[in-house]
Amino acid sequence: MFSLHHCPYIFLLKLELKTITMLSVVLLMLLMAGSCQCVDHIYHVKENNDIHSYIGDIVSDTHLLDNMQSQDNSDILKFKILQGNTDGSVQLFNVTPGGQIYTAAILDAETLCHYNVECFRILEIAIQHGHSVIRILEIKVIIEDVNDNYPMFIRKDVNMQFDENVSLGRKIIPNAIDNDISIQNSKLFYRLKEENIPFKLLVSNKTDGNDFLQLILEENLDRETKDIYYLQLIATDGGSPPKEGSLNLKILVVDENDNSPIFSENIYNVTINDTQEINKPIVRLFATDLDAGENGRISYVFNAKTPSNFKQCFKLDEVTGDVFITKEFQFGKSYKIIVEARDNDNTPRSSAATVLVTGISHLNNPPKIKVKFVIESTGNTAVISEAAKRHSFVSYVKVTDNDNGVNGQVKCHLQNKYLQLISMSEKKYRIVVKSEIDRESEKRFNFTIKCQDNGLPPLKVERQFSIEVTDINDVQPQFSQDIFKFLTYENEHKAFPVGQVNATDPDIGDGGQLTYSLLTNGKDILPFQISDVGFISTTESLDREEKNMYEFKVLVKDKGTPSLENTANVVVEVMDLNDNAPYFSFPNVNPFSLNVHYHPHSDHDIIVVRASDRDSQHNAFLTYEILRVHRLKQTDSNYNSVDMYHKVTPTLNIQSKYTFDPTCVPPGVQYTIEKNLKKSQQPMVDREDIHYRTMPGERWDNPTLRHHQQVR
Repeated sequence: MFSLHHCPYIFLLKLELKTITMLSVVLLMLLMAGSCQCVDHIYHVKENNDIHSYIGDIVSDTHLLDNMQSQDNSDILKFKILQGNTDGSVQLFNVTPGGQIYTAAILDAETLCHYNVECFRILEIAIQHGHSVIRILEIKVIIEDVNDNYPMFIRKDVNMQFDENVSLGRKIIPNAIDNDISIQNSKLFYRLKEENIPFKLLVSNKTDGNDFLQLILEENLDRETKDIYYLQLIATDGGSPPKEGSLNLKILVVDENDNSPIFSENIYNVTINDTQEINKPIVRLFATDLDAGENGRISYVFNAKTPSNFKQCFKLDEVTGDVFITKEFQFGKSYKIIVEARDNDNTPRSSAATVLVTGISHLNNPPKIKVKFVIESTGNTAVISEAAKRHSFVSYVKVTDNDNGVNGQVKCHLQNKYLQLISMSEKKYRIVVKSEIDRESEKRFNFTIKCQDNGLPPLKVERQFSIEVTDINDVQPQFSQDIFKFLTYENEHKAFPVGQVNATDPDIGDGGQLTYSLLTNGKDILPFQISDVGFISTTESLDREEKNMYEFKVLVKDKGTPSLENTANVVVEVMDLNDNAPYFSFPNVNPFSLNVHYHPHSDHDIIVVRASDRDSQHNAFLTYEILRVHRLKQTDSNYNSVDMYHKVTPTLNIQSKYTFDPTCVPPGVQYTIEKNLKKSQQPMVDREDIHYRTMPGERWDNPTLRHHQQVR
């Protein structure tokens, strides 16, 4: 729809006198146009259409000339696209002087726009009259993506290997790419073409939005039975119709030693003093190999890069990885040895680790750390409350080093996000709380105190401790939802179930134990009760006709000190049962008598009856019937007795009016009409007699029941 921007325009009108009236109409229409919008009109065009494809007519689509009085508007206004491309890009659209927009090039959404972003161009079109520009229109053309790209894999073939006798395994498969820019056309679905194979495809999404494909091995492979599998991976996009791409997978089943041993550490730092015993290991090296059997059995040996004189100072247990010193070891020196871990395959694989050994003379002893907690502790584990404030005192740390000079000078540090080590004096420290502790985020954490002296080389010591965080009642119970809506039926017995509300509290102990109660406004007593687990039931039978909906709040409280609470809204809708019979509101006496003056071929109503029902919906849809008509008294012997039968009308809506319509009634004969009122389902019937008398000189016929115009 055409609309005018709120921004002011300067119109420079230098026109001939004969066009002043016409332009006044145009300007008035522009100024009185609708509310401010970002663009004046929006068109949609699909990509890949032929050049010079028709998009739209500005004049007819925006109703620009609707209010003009001139019969020939073709020469009044001219339209022209404003050109301003300085980047050398191809012009995509053309507009005729009469305002028709066409494509000027084949539109490629993938070239013009980015993925998952609305693809459009804004055309600035000048409306000219003669040499004057009276309006600049901004036309938005949305380029709609079509499914014109096939899913493509970067390679057509991928080779991979799986070891035999391995029940679990997975390999990464390159994902396909679909260059369409819309989500639907570029969304890819993957499947394996083959069935009854020991593999399955696992597809997940990475954080960058791309697909992550894995081929999962589901059962053991036997290379001697089958040593190669050929699979085809199919990628299908979500376009209509969908397009497919494929990737050929070649899987080799191999039996080889393909894992190298891995040390637990790349570098082992060992410091010993002259009290070290020769028959006790200074360090145990540990490596693992994922292979099984001989391929996973590891032996430890000195690497060829270890100097031979260093090898004489150490003994290495090939099985356990224990390293011992020999009598040739000299204290006061540092050694660097390289140890290999090899598996026992015929073509062994190996890895290496470096062991740095420093022998310290007894003149330099490592520091000793003593920690005393002011809070509850057992061994190296202490207990702290999450209520502990910042700068709260946790423990006292004392370091001893009896060496002389720089060998006895010690520095300590502690790195932990909750605790801080503060120096009190030389070799004395206190540990305080650095930041608030939240038990719900972290129930237990460790910290390590590290100290070293200033000797050469420095001797280091560290001690690790654990902190258990105790809970306080600091988290408010939370309901699973703000509003709980339930449906229940009327007329049910006491304690009839309605529904259950649910709340959680991450606190432990009393702070996590919850109780529920119902809140009222103090005026009405709710016919509901709630159990300790949030189960709501009735305390009495409900009557929908008295009240069809209850709204109240439920309160949840924990048992902490102080107690925390929360509320949620509960809406209970009472469903209707067909427990009310319809009743006649007019006539409201039974039986009811009236005199009828009838003229042949007249279409006058005899009486209009009305009925109501307190139930709702289909339980209150009513139908009317004439049960029977029988003669009460015959005053003219010229007419014999006649049996009259009722006629049933179709089901009619509640609260409508209906009439009895006797067309031919014998004169002077009085009849009783019993009418029956039924519900549409499980009918409950109300019956009322109507007596009417026709006047002499009239004929008789069966009364009928017809729909009367409803009075509103």
